Amino acid sequence: MIIMSASDALPRTAAVVLGHYLWRYRSELYPPALAGLVEAAAWLLHARSPHAWPAVACLAAAAATGILLTGRQLALATIAERIYAAAAVMGTAGWVCAAMVIGPWSRPVQAALLIGGLLAAVPWWAHRRRRAKVRVERKLAAWPEIGQAVGLAGSQVMSAVVDVWGWKARFALARGQTIADVIARLPAIESALGTYRGAVRAYPTADDLANRFELRVLDRDPHADAIAWPGPSISSISDPVEFGPFEDAEPCRVLLLRSHALIGGVSGSGKSGGLNVLMGNLTACDDVVIWAIDLKRGMELRPWASCVARLATTGPEAEALLADAIAVLEARAEMLAAVRKRVWEPSASEPALMVVVDEYAELADATLATVSHADSIARRGRAVAVSLVAATQRPTQKAMGQGTLRSQMDVRMSFRVRERRDVDLILGQGMLAAGWQAHTLNAPGKFLISAPEHDTPRRARCYLVSDDDVAFAAAGHAPYRPTLDVVSLAAIGQRARTNPDEPRLSGVQTDADIAADVPVDDGSTPVTMLWAALSLAPPDGATVPVLMMASGMSRPWVYQRLADLVRAGQVYQTSRGRWRAVRDGFR
Repeated sequence: MIIMSASDALPRTAAVVLGHYLWRYRSELYPPALAGLVEAAAWLLHARSPHAWPAVACLAAAAATGILLTGRQLALATIAERIYAAAAVMGTAGWVCAAMVIGPWSRPVQAALLIGGLLAAVPWWAHRRRRAKVRVERKLAAWPEIGQAVGLAGSQVMSAVVDVWGWKARFALARGQTIADVIARLPAIESALGTYRGAVRAYPTADDLANRFELRVLDRDPHADAIAWPGPSISSISDPVEFGPFEDAEPCRVLLLRSHALIGGVSGSGKSGGLNVLMGNLTACDDVVIWAIDLKRGMELRPWASCVARLATTGPEAEALLADAIAVLEARAEMLAAVRKRVWEPSASEPALMVVVDEYAELADATLATVSHADSIARRGRAVAVSLVAATQRPTQKAMGQGTLRSQMDVRMSFRVRERRDVDLILGQGMLAAGWQAHTLNAPGKFLISAPEHDTPRRARCYLVSDDDVAFAAAGHAPYRPTLDVVSLAAIGQRARTNPDEPRLSGVQTDADIAADVPVDDGSTPVTMLWAALSLAPPDGATVPVLMMASGMSRPWVYQRLADLVRAGQVYQTSRGRWRAVRDGFR
């Protein structure tokens, strides 16, 4: 047995302590350590190849150029960082070249190393992101103890990255642990890491492995201040609408074509701001017609009236508007079936139809027929490009009209809610437990979005659209708003004739308007349907049997009408037995 005295153990303990501190402060010690390595390299080169200094200078110049050009790929995010790195390379190379010629131990060379090293080290020591990275590394070094304390014993840090707003790290979970366990322990993790409340997020990793998760920690809130609306992000309804940025500055984009949307949140949470962003983008599109329902006498949506084809502000007007939307839906479906197409492709001449409803709960209290029409649009409107956007404070089953409307909404936007259970009402059952904590949103305009493109609870902030922005956008977009296609107008006109006592709005097309848009000689529905089939025909034209199905008339009748339209210069024959309408004067 060997007995070791305290004097024998003391140097070994001191070495361990010194090594611990050297490792702990390794980032701060990089500049002097690098200076030592450079001096050793200069001594070796001076002793063996003192005349090779031009090669060293050329290599340094190439390296500095590469850093300036490809620094972003080397994790040098800003131009200042790339300039600093390139300058450090050139300065070091210049000193090495001087040391190779004069000698590294001469007094001017040593003084240059000392002064230049200190000057180059100051930006390194003061760099915020480097200091943040060091701080994060030290926190994560203690993760085994943190994991044990918060109930995630056995979880391990895999990687970490520091960015502008904070940092994010990828973790491997112990056997049997899931991201649901992490989400349930977020308050405890915030306490253990010493962050402010609500600063920590947990997301699934990109590979979607069940035993992995990504932790996002914010040092400061990127959404603390309102973000001004930059203007429309789209010019076609076929493009995704941009509502605002996520916390990592990635834009939140959502495709609304062939989708229905539900927007929820308490009063003052920014719900109306989200509607204004939506309207600002929709009005910039020349392939979508907007109908709006605002039962607060138009208080929210009336500023967009110049760009809205119809605006209903009372219960009877809303019922008539939705009934006309059903007529459009059915006429389009019949037209698509006749020409053997599955979906309605929006264009300037055959636009999509978007029905925007503010405070849907008021609409649900109107009449049973109104709710039934809205349910029907939600169930059948996707293929024919008739979509519904409903905004309300609490989309309970009663508020949504006891129908199936809420279940048909595949785009859900939740602004701040007052009660935790409202998260599941807006975003769907079980979303609160899955980490969609909309009740913790702490500023107007902040929202969570659940959509086919967004299946993780990432916070975003909606752009702020001022009253001046609304007035400017509405005035600029109004002259370019499209009108409905002839099929839809004919369906609305037929409803107007069969329901003469129904409230009609100023935006509703009359029979005379329909007749002016459709080249008919008697105003009959078969001729309207024939013209719609010719307008929607593919480039190689529609066959006579298809035109017979569309119009519901006989072959002689179809040929007679085709002859009349050809003489009028409105239809041409693409090939034998195939016909197509002339559009905008072009074949």
